[in-house]
Amino acid sequence: MKNTTTILGALEQFSKQNGLNLSQLSKQAGLNTGTMSAILHSQRVLSVHQLDLLTRAMNLPDGHFYEQYIQENLNGAAPNWRRIKPFLYRCAELDKLDCIKQIVNLLLDNPLYSSPLFEVAEDLIAQGKRMAAAILYESVALSEKSQHSERLAYCQFKLFLTRLGSDQEQNYQAAIQFEPFAERLDEIDQLDALKNLADTYRSLRRWDKVYKIGGKLKQLAKIQYSLSHSRKKNDQGPVKKPPRPLFFYITFSNMLIGHAYYEQGDYKAALQFANEAADLDWVKEADKETLHWKNLFQEWTQANILLTKLMAGDIELLPEYVSYFEMKENEILTGLWNVMIVANRYKINVNHVLTMFESVLSNVLEHEANEIYNQQNTDDQLIGLLCELAHYFLFRENYEQGFKSLMDGLKKATIINNESSILRCMRLFERFRNVASAESKVEFHQLVEMGDGHEKNHSVARH
Repeated sequence: MKNTTTILGALEQFSKQNGLNLSQLSKQAGLNTGTMSAILHSQRVLSVHQLDLLTRAMNLPDGHFYEQYIQENLNGAAPNWRRIKPFLYRCAELDKLDCIKQIVNLLLDNPLYSSPLFEVAEDLIAQGKRMAAAILYESVALSEKSQHSERLAYCQFKLFLTRLGSDQEQNYQAAIQFEPFAERLDEIDQLDALKNLADTYRSLRRWDKVYKIGGKLKQLAKIQYSLSHSRKKNDQGPVKKPPRPLFFYITFSNMLIGHAYYEQGDYKAALQFANEAADLDWVKEADKETLHWKNLFQEWTQANILLTKLMAGDIELLPEYVSYFEMKENEILTGLWNVMIVANRYKINVNHVLTMFESVLSNVLEHEANEIYNQQNTDDQLIGLLCELAHYFLFRENYEQGFKSLMDGLKKATIINNESSILRCMRLFERFRNVASAESKVEFHQLVEMGDGHEKNHSVARH
């Protein structure tokens, strides 16, 4: 049913077609007769709740008249926030994003609506309505773009988080767009913003950025940690706190910087920062959350020290490293990836390790994010593992397993637009093309075509 007439016109037409008088229509809609009469005689403006009741009474889907409702009731010289606010929530609930955009366009020229729109955006993001919230954050950011305000920076931070997804190129664009705004946030929000930026750049393997952001995070976190204890001595009352204990950000920054050195092959510097992260004797707090993170950091840093020595060539440590992660479900994917890197780098046989984790490897494509690694980092680890497995099997002439891992890795890399891994898979395939089965060749060309289509769509999207 197309909205070619007014809402009241459609309601009157429905009543006539179904032979309903005022009382019957009121009863069917769940409204009292006086209210229905006032609505029909244009003596009362419809609320969104009343509109929903009437829409259901007419056996139409929720939201059917929303575009018409905007034109008839909200598109006035002076928009009424008391009607707009519940309408925004209802649009978000029904995923009517175009209607939210229309409302935003009505309010865009009036800076008075910046604060209430911001509050609704905060509420929607807390409810998990990311896309609806993003539209409102964008509108607030646009209205405050010339003011260099803290709220502008906060909106940009929230937009950055809502834009993160499985596409690595889009994640990179989101990160570089937000990065200049990070330092405009208040110091406590900066901690979480810098952590999320560093996590994103880490998943993108931009180690120069990880090093830079990690350094900023460390400096800021140390200042805030010192200030927090000065306030306690002076008993200055409650203050804003970050999502995690302050010491977390100091230690996490050491791990980030160490990781950047590690990935660039500077194992001496990586060990230095791993040892610094492992030293937590300076942490004064002893609450439950602090102890939780201290225990995790102690585990991670010991593993990092072990792994760094292993990568540097001390391969006798391999059994100890496998023992570390075999009982830790959240670390198995990362652990296996590292084992395969060592195996390929030093040409050692790790079939016994692969046998140990056969059930994990058979379901490896179903791996999901966890408390430790977000989805972007998990995808990066998964592709890395598949590429290393392909390399390991192909060079050992286990072509069936090798090409399976290669195709799985290429497919995943293509889906998330991981260009470096796509190129690695393609080079590996070309090296072993002469031993590939006809089926593998067909699948390879299909994946390459899928990647070409992805790149074409991406280019269009960027313009």
